[in-house]
Amino acid sequence: MAEPAAKKAKTAARTFLFSSESVNEGHPDKLCDQVSDAVLDACLKVDPKSKVACETVTKDNMVMVAGEITTEAKLDYDKVVRGVVAQIGFDSFVDDLSSVDSKGLSHKSCEVLVRINKQSPDIAGGVHVNKEDLD
Repeated sequence: MAEPAAKKAKTAARTFLFSSESVNEGHPDKLCDQVSDAVLDACLKVDPKSKVACETVTKDNMVMVAGEITTEAKLDYDKVVRGVVAQIGFDSFVDDLSSVDSKGLSHKSCEVLVRINKQSPDIAGGVHVNKEDLD
């Protein structure tokens, strides 16, 4: 006997696909996560009500932090980025793909790009304006 359509739909709605990513130590994704976390931590240390949406990208001795941040904290983004890069141990960049000495990034010479704006009023209105702290 065929299964009723309503029961099939209910079963299908409960099916989901789970996926995850794992990367090794020193992978650019881990560096980017740590830089974004350091920016968030620096904001919250000074201003616990900071609103932070920060993403980080890295490639070829360059690290860029971008996003929307509204905070009372006055951050030196360059210092935050270079501190994380140094702490992880990226300390040599040679612009030669055949170099065995290059780690691909150096806290001393990397280009740090900052593209941070204040949180847009549209996002603020949808996320936290006129809402309780626990909302």
